[in-house]
Amino acid sequence: MSETTPTTTELTSQYIAQVASDLERNAKDQERLGAEIAALQDQLLALQHDHTVLVNMQKALGATAAPTEAATASEDAAVPAPRQEKAAKSETGKQARVKKAGAAQVSKAAKKPAAKAATAKSAKPTLVELIRGHLTGQSEPRSAAEIATTLSQTHPERGIKTTVVRTTLEGLVAKSHAQRTKQGSSVFYTTADAPAQAEAEAPAHEAQPAQADR
Repeated sequence: MSETTPTTTELTSQYIAQVASDLERNAKDQERLGAEIAALQDQLLALQHDHTVLVNMQKALGATAAPTEAATASEDAAVPAPRQEKAAKSETGKQARVKKAGAAQVSKAAKKPAAKAATAKSAKPTLVELIRGHLTGQSEPRSAAEIATTLSQTHPERGIKTTVVRTTLEGLVAKSHAQRTKQGSSVFYTTADAPAQAEAEAPAHEAQPAQADR
């Protein structure tokens, strides 16, 4: 009986430790997936905005002038030659007015998508663009926490979180748009065109304590 009790206690301790480890891993997986979903939603919104602008431009450029030209050709084919000669002057004036009105409509319709396109260009950049621009301007590797802090200061309205920044950085690394180096428990990132620079600068971070990028 004395031997069974310590064995049971040891097994219980192992189960407790295993459950705690599983819970911690589960929480981290949830956080990672949530960050990936947020990044994908940001990309989806940008694509939907671009799609709306392109559809409006397509409608304005391709669906206004064609009906006017088709109607004019149909009227010319249906009118006999004598009548055409008799009504040449009035028809010319009518066509001129129709073409002028059609041109005005095309011009007016084209201005709207052009204005929307200009607004889209001046719209806020995506998180991917912000991160790539930040890395390009750095002379040494940066951690996800450092990048998130800097972007949050320069773009406080974006509500940028470290988890989302880290997920976006890993996506850039997967696409060979960024380089990743690891020093101890810390991970640092540089632009894809500066691998040698990342290797040279990474030791400077070894002396620093582990940051929030763990």
